[in-house]
Amino acid sequence: MIVIFHCILFKIVLHCDVRSEVKRRLGVHTSIAGGVHLSMERAKELGCNTAQIFSHNPRIWSVGSIPQGSVSLFRELRRVYDINPVFIHTSYLINLAASNSDTLERSVTLLMKEMDLADLLGAEYVVLHTGSASGDAEETARKRAIESLKRISREKSWEARLLLENTAGERGDISSRIRDLAEIIDGTDSPLIGGVTLDTCHAFQAGYELTSEKGLAMMMAEAEKALGLESIRLIHLNDSKRSFHSGVDRHEHIGAGTIGKRWIERFINHPALMEVPLVLETPKKSEDDDRRNMAIVRRFLKPAEHLTRTS
Repeated sequence: MIVIFHCILFKIVLHCDVRSEVKRRLGVHTSIAGGVHLSMERAKELGCNTAQIFSHNPRIWSVGSIPQGSVSLFRELRRVYDINPVFIHTSYLINLAASNSDTLERSVTLLMKEMDLADLLGAEYVVLHTGSASGDAEETARKRAIESLKRISREKSWEARLLLENTAGERGDISSRIRDLAEIIDGTDSPLIGGVTLDTCHAFQAGYELTSEKGLAMMMAEAEKALGLESIRLIHLNDSKRSFHSGVDRHEHIGAGTIGKRWIERFINHPALMEVPLVLETPKKSEDDDRRNMAIVRRFLKPAEHLTRTS
């Protein structure tokens, strides 16, 4: 089957030049079902020029190997289709702040495997939710997460870089505020971490009022002061099902939630964010859901000269 895909691939190379135009990087989280290389086929079919994937089943601790043929085809397809950068979202099981020593050890081991797979596939970034306080004070849990990341940094180095994602402020969250992310990054003090992923639904639920000019300006000012705006390497673009500052992580279709079309458009066209890749994690019952959400976002995008930030 992989040989057949190679034949199709080289026919595509002969008949098209997908690198002829640089555009805002817009994509979705695509499935690896049937082989990791198929995630790139799915991304292309949806019109993506960036994408996020899982590198394995995110709901189990064990990680199998990826066939070399699938790895090679993944790398070649993303090159030909100009899907860049590629983001790998880590397993939902990882909790680097866990008070349970067994969970913590398994989390450290699994994250290192995630980094190994990212390098195998040539993905630029690995997106991480650092973890939950597990009943402890958030400050104590953040310190555990910092120590876990420092330990991982000492074990090995990787080409891929971690992006820490803001969370929605649910009970136990240790990284829902921008200053929390900054504390973890500064405390780790390692090139392992390449920046942050900013999720719009999570930010809105954690108390960043994206639905006003003042609220947006305050969030961006906090990000600039605590992180530096260049640290924002990815935007997870999602509307929110719940009302402002509910602390509940429930994504909604673009424009159908409590953030709304006006403010999502305003956010993604903020001058400091216009070159940051966008990945949608909106509800998905069929591929048409992704196409519809991406079409809405494309209508929002304002033209900008020299959109070159792809990694």
